[in-house]
Amino acid sequence: MAISISSWEQPLVAVCQVTSTPDKQQNFKTCAELVREAARLGACLAFLPEAFDFIARDPAETLRLSEPLGGNLLGEYTQLARECGLWLSLGGFHERGQDWEQTQKIYNCHVLLNSKGSIVATYRKTHLCDVEIPGQGPMHESNSTIPGPGLESPVSTPAGKIGLAICYDIRFPELSLALAQAGAEILTYPSAFGSVTGPAHWEVLLRARAIETQCYVVAAAQCGRHHEKRASYGHSMVVDPWGTVVARCSEGPGLCLARIDLNYLRQLRQHLPVFQHRRPDLYGNLGHPLS
Repeated sequence: MAISISSWEQPLVAVCQVTSTPDKQQNFKTCAELVREAARLGACLAFLPEAFDFIARDPAETLRLSEPLGGNLLGEYTQLARECGLWLSLGGFHERGQDWEQTQKIYNCHVLLNSKGSIVATYRKTHLCDVEIPGQGPMHESNSTIPGPGLESPVSTPAGKIGLAICYDIRFPELSLALAQAGAEILTYPSAFGSVTGPAHWEVLLRARAIETQCYVVAAAQCGRHHEKRASYGHSMVVDPWGTVVARCSEGPGLCLARIDLNYLRQLRQHLPVFQHRRPDLYGNLGHPLS
């Protein structure tokens, strides 16, 4: 996508790539450095990946390290957003919900903070990753996690209307179509893709979701080796509504920046009005917007 002369007026977003470990305080220090750098560079919104808080060695450690939304760690991010004056997409917080005492399981919760540090939206991951990929090791998210009850309506931010999702959700186009028809202009897929599925599926899925919804797609990713049992693919990126990768992180922890051109998005939707051509009478619930 060509950036026009007036691109400085377009909102700037930062996509942060990290290597989380079981050390929560070190993870926060790393994320905070990237967020402060994003603010220094003029971003209005910084995206952090799934499991930005920690990646544990096993389900028992995951449960032990988890916190409620009102705990100390989210308090630190609240202060960080306020200090830096920018919005934060916290892509997958290990949340002890109100049912923790009964279930002893958690939610994978995408938290959106505004620049005053207030929680403006939460989305709890609805599709849990219970898969066994040869060469990548088994993943049984449901051992420690409860699926969320529903989708969150898109949220207005300084960068545009954001639809919240998490990692494995990217494999379900019904979710992205529902968010787009509910008004989303940016879809975000904070992730921790593995070393086998990453090279095969990561970029093509992100570009497909962008093309079919005519939305920007922002994907902050975990990268590198977290501990002896797990590693992630990285390759955080931003894809525009035409399917072009407009920003991409290099190897290792760091960030990339992208302008969000909503005029370009609206022009594209006008020139290629696929949502006007949908046939929900034929697809059942596939193409229906959020109620």
